[in-house]
Amino acid sequence: MTDAPPSRDPQSRSDADEQTSSVSAGVSGEHAPREAHADHLDADPTDGRRETETERLDRNWAELLQELRVTQTGTQILTGFLLTLAFQPRFADLDAFQMDVYLALVGLAVLSTALGLAPVSLHRGLFRRRAKKQLVEGASRLLNLTLICVGLLISGVALLIFDVVLGRTAGIVTGVVSAIVLAGLWLALPLSTRPRDDG
Repeated sequence: MTDAPPSRDPQSRSDADEQTSSVSAGVSGEHAPREAHADHLDADPTDGRRETETERLDRNWAELLQELRVTQTGTQILTGFLLTLAFQPRFADLDAFQMDVYLALVGLAVLSTALGLAPVSLHRGLFRRRAKKQLVEGASRLLNLTLICVGLLISGVALLIFDVVLGRTAGIVTGVVSAIVLAGLWLALPLSTRPRDDG
């Protein structure tokens, strides 16, 4: 005849249940602050990205670099065009107005190139200094200034070419129209398509 298994003491069973409950509560208590902390790290819960402030700054910096690459390509093309003009046979035939416009355009080209490269030196100066926010904000301002200079440069090049080929009136009209078109595309269009806060 086999012996019946010893019955557990009700007090021992109650102590074991309390230990199990306390362990479960401790585990859930460890995960709850982490989840709350993770939600707190979301830089902007309304944009649907689930990214921290650092991740958002890294993304903004990468987007600015892409914009700078496009801007630098256009600036390099215009700068190269202006520099080759000085070695053309007809360059000596430019009148005083055309020469002044040309020199102003060369200055704008140099300024545009300097502004386009300035974020690189800014990055070097702030590298590993935990200043990514200042880097992104500074590079954004420099890019805005670069676009202004490039817009003036494009309008000026159009003015100079039409002035040499068709005359003074055609050159001035073309330069003004180019400036208006660029202002509409680069300034008015982004402002008109910017999302508005309904609140």
